[in-house]
Amino acid sequence: MPLTVKICGLSTPETLDAALVAGADMVGFVFFPPSPRHVSLDVAEKLGRQVKKAVKVALSVDADDALLANSIEALRPQILQLHGKESVARIRDIKQKFGLPVMKAIAVETAADLAALPGYAAVCDRILFDAKAPKDATRPGGLGAVFDWHLLEGLDLKLPFMVSGGLNEENVAEAVRITRAGGVDISSGVESAPGIKDPDMIRNFIRAARATEELAT
Repeated sequence: MPLTVKICGLSTPETLDAALVAGADMVGFVFFPPSPRHVSLDVAEKLGRQVKKAVKVALSVDADDALLANSIEALRPQILQLHGKESVARIRDIKQKFGLPVMKAIAVETAADLAALPGYAAVCDRILFDAKAPKDATRPGGLGAVFDWHLLEGLDLKLPFMVSGGLNEENVAEAVRITRAGGVDISSGVESAPGIKDPDMIRNFIRAARATEELAT
């Protein structure tokens, strides 16, 4: 099956265009002020209008209903990415209130971190496995850290799932080979500085990710 490639944390027309032209399947926009990738509602609205075919993803971290509503109105996303400590009950409420599919990020460091997976899988539409942030981190993702992909080997998950955390054009093939993930998600791995996406790095990563499809056939 084709690999789903998501470029997250886009914030300028130029880098968004680079991702779209290179063939990104999903483009992510961050609504979380502590992140260097945070976009205002006005910017999100303008960037959202630039997207014609790719799936727009609105990323938030433990957001309240007001922030979710505002981000949805501005971006018009097809899916919500919840990257905080949202409970199963909270996700159920969000889906009921806003009527959009949800992708839940699960931070992974050890096998014990997968204990919550069945509960989330029961209410979510997609799972994203990301590296766990250090305890003193100010944000949960986009930190360029890799987790042990072998923790996902043989994972029997009925939902589509993606891997993130420390990916780049050199290691994406290994990540897909080990995890058998149906998708990859990158943010800091295509940046020249925190929050500053590099068009060439975006293109190179998508090209490398697509090459894994050929290896799988």
